[in-house]
Amino acid sequence: MQEDIIPNYIAIEGPIGVGKTSLSRKIAMDFGHELCLEESDDNPFLKSFYKDKQNYAFASQLHFVMQRAHQINIYFSDDLIQRKIVADFMFQKEDLFAELNLTKDEFKIFKEVKSKFYQTHPKPDLLIYLQATPERVLERVNKRARSYEDHVALEYLERLCEAYTDFFFDYSETPLLVLDVNDVDFVSSDTDYNKVVECLKREITGREFVNLTPSFF
Repeated sequence: MQEDIIPNYIAIEGPIGVGKTSLSRKIAMDFGHELCLEESDDNPFLKSFYKDKQNYAFASQLHFVMQRAHQINIYFSDDLIQRKIVADFMFQKEDLFAELNLTKDEFKIFKEVKSKFYQTHPKPDLLIYLQATPERVLERVNKRARSYEDHVALEYLERLCEAYTDFFFDYSETPLLVLDVNDVDFVSSDTDYNKVVECLKREITGREFVNLTPSFF
């Protein structure tokens, strides 16, 4: 475990396959943070969603809402000052995905149902947005070869990346670190990973964009 000080509660976001979970695991291992993971594999509707979004989007989103409520009770019921947590998602992503995939009527019902499970959510000390092109995201999704992602199309990833870009364009709730990871491999490259760690050690205020290409350092 490293002795360097990094934020207590870190949330990592970005499109599927961009490296959120891998980065969360490495940070947790190196700095002793608890892992709060999205656990997409536990969603029984996700495989059907990627095959038939129209009929399975609503059920898939409701399952994630129930999962989030459970995670709030487990990880965030105590004082955050006393706990160090790294999560591979932000709680606001449920609205982002719901608005992207549901009809207007479904989204309205979704918001009403979600409010019964949780109305507020903990805010991270630092939110990290991993940014990559849809083409690169598709490459990484195909490389990890999860069976339920066989039907992920580039068109859907283009819409998803655009939704993330729009969301973070006006985001100001917490300190935000935007990392361009299009040509970065912090899983197998210690050099790339250490660049991320150096960013974590700095005090991020407001919004900061960092291009983690070799020319950055």
